[in-house]
Amino acid sequence: MAAQTHEEILKTFRETLFAEGILHEGDTIGTDDETLLRFLRARKFNLAQAKTMLVNAQNWRKTVNGTGLDKLYSEMDPFDYPEREAVFDCWPLYFHKTDKTGRPVNIHTFGGVDFPKLYKTCTPERHWESVIVNAECLTREVLPASSRLAGRPVGTVLVIVDLKGFSLSKFWQMKNLARSSFQISQDYFPETMGQLAIVNAPSSFTFIWSIMRPWMAKETAEKVDILGHDYRQRLLDMVDADSLPKTLGGNCECEGGCHLSSVGPWLDGRVGWGPKSKTKTADKDTSTTSAGTTEIAEPNGVLEKEDSLDVDSGLAESNGKIEHPVIDQ
Repeated sequence: MAAQTHEEILKTFRETLFAEGILHEGDTIGTDDETLLRFLRARKFNLAQAKTMLVNAQNWRKTVNGTGLDKLYSEMDPFDYPEREAVFDCWPLYFHKTDKTGRPVNIHTFGGVDFPKLYKTCTPERHWESVIVNAECLTREVLPASSRLAGRPVGTVLVIVDLKGFSLSKFWQMKNLARSSFQISQDYFPETMGQLAIVNAPSSFTFIWSIMRPWMAKETAEKVDILGHDYRQRLLDMVDADSLPKTLGGNCECEGGCHLSSVGPWLDGRVGWGPKSKTKTADKDTSTTSAGTTEIAEPNGVLEKEDSLDVDSGLAESNGKIEHPVIDQ
């Protein structure tokens, strides 16, 4: 008997998930082919293993934070929440336009990590929530918008990690949080990292990499390019100069800073639900009810899902619920 093709396995996978009530139309994890293929690729198209992985992801989504991911997302707009500027001041992590192949670009500036400063204005628990909604934002909003712009499915992200100013002391601060973030990505948002470019790697990174490398499988590590300080042309080979922040050798200088702009197709026509969006809505588009009161529509945070900071499915399988990580300060 001939082996099933990937298309046939995908068809069987979809039918099984719906028949067993694991997946339902409208589930925000995504019911499109690209989403299901990510779970299949993560388990080398082994149907039983891919189903287990998706079941675990669905269960996590229902229970994370004690309320479930959909509720958390509806309460915390990833592009507009009160602590966002404080978070980005201490750990800039943002989406910024797309690369030459249409992939969204996700930039991490680890040299700016300063958790003691951050936790004076934002609790560790609240920061962890921002990490979760950022991961969800990639698959729920960023990749679908990138796909619409490209006119074809875009299922992976280009991650650029800038280590300028990074040190061993900063690494020890963020090690547990980074490890937990990797784990969430590989368990619940698999196969979404297309490439990881590490720039401005300091001499100490050899030691740091020796700690991080075991977190990744061979397939994941092969997607990592460790660059030194002469990285500009390598990045420009992947990203147009006008789409790359000036701080990384490009021409882009967004008003207020690229790290806060989150500019990209995912913002086109987007109606947010954070405090800034509500203020704009109140100022520009209020409507008076028949009782004479002002009513403003409140988005529920559940957006259309079409199509991912995996760092990817190559990590060791987690052995249980991922709690808020302990931060070494």
